[in-house]
Amino acid sequence: MSKEIIKTIELFAGVGGFRIGLEGFPKRKSSHYDVVWSNQWEPSTKKQHANMVYTQRWGEDKHSNKDIATVDLRDIPDHDLLVGGFPCQDYSVATTLKHSGGLIGKKGVLWWQIHRILEGKKEKKPKYLLLENVDRLLKSPASQRGRDFAVMLASLNNLGYAVEWKVVNASEYGMPQRRRRIFIIGYHKSTGLYQKLQKAKGKTEWLFEDGITAKAFPGKSANANLNHRVLGKNLVEVSDHFNKGQKLSPFMNTGVMIEGNFWSQKYEPDYYGEYKTLGDILIPEKEVPEDFYLEDNSLDKWAYLKGAKNEKRYNKANDFWYKYNEGKMIFPDDLKKPSRTIITGEGGKSASRFKHVIRVNGRLRRLTPVELERLNTFPDNHTKVEGVTAAKRAFFMGNALVVGVVEKLGKVLADEITS
Repeated sequence: MSKEIIKTIELFAGVGGFRIGLEGFPKRKSSHYDVVWSNQWEPSTKKQHANMVYTQRWGEDKHSNKDIATVDLRDIPDHDLLVGGFPCQDYSVATTLKHSGGLIGKKGVLWWQIHRILEGKKEKKPKYLLLENVDRLLKSPASQRGRDFAVMLASLNNLGYAVEWKVVNASEYGMPQRRRRIFIIGYHKSTGLYQKLQKAKGKTEWLFEDGITAKAFPGKSANANLNHRVLGKNLVEVSDHFNKGQKLSPFMNTGVMIEGNFWSQKYEPDYYGEYKTLGDILIPEKEVPEDFYLEDNSLDKWAYLKGAKNEKRYNKANDFWYKYNEGKMIFPDDLKKPSRTIITGEGGKSASRFKHVIRVNGRLRRLTPVELERLNTFPDNHTKVEGVTAAKRAFFMGNALVVGVVEKLGKVLADEITS
């Protein structure tokens, strides 16, 4: 029997984290995934740096460097799996369009571009989805906790998908960075996975034993409460009324939705493998460029920014004084633990509260681009491309996902699809 190939498209591709996790780089012979089309576009910038990295690694064939909203659906090949990490934005639905049954999503919100592709492909829509976002998606916006995720789930339900989700902190499963993200897997009603979920006697078993996320990232119940709610199909009503007046989101850190019903529960990791730390990913000191070491005359500023504060500050714009408080940051970072989450402002020499600083051989320094890549389990020097600065490479890693998480999910999903 020949190996079944899962035709995949990668949206909002960045520097290709999903693609590496699924295909490998260089591409693994054993991989079931084949990325047949990809799209990367950074708005409001003339030079497309992430796209430079992507095309350097995979070429320009079957790749689009255009605003996804301007891409004709006929230019997107048929595919089995759609993947992408899309921004957490306001997914509110306005009204039905005059003289048509369409819905108005907020302009520029990239979730609605995913929706456009799924809806536009009609009977050829992908059978599977693998999406990533920040975990605050489960409780946004503050005025209507969980509404944005509810709109997503309701729209996918209307398009014929079941969905499972899990918030994964990479460090809790042995990876060297504390990076918490929600991973969302959808399967269409035409698939065997959908039918298995339909027949499942209890949704708790799916969340903790039988689901894709449960097999990839084992967990155990952190409480006895399985929250069950009905979503509703009318997106405008979901947008206007879901969880209105409630202080807490009904969505916990793992859950499943099928046929307009969702079940959600809090889980905690059940992992007994090896753990990597910040110290495990460091390059030899002889390879660290001198400008990554902190200058002596900047140490007081670094210490101040990392330190606790309880002081008066002046708001010049509104002409008033206020009391400012914040806690102490670890300085330097602990090499015996997983790193803190990389942020987009990680690069550059200027002192910062949130940049990583480590002490090696008695000297303080920032992390190099290769070390940041390793924290996200990318291949070494994946983002090293002519015309791309070290600061920009750090920015990429602040935006990226942890490749190892995608790799684990992709393996379990492929096993289910091809078995």
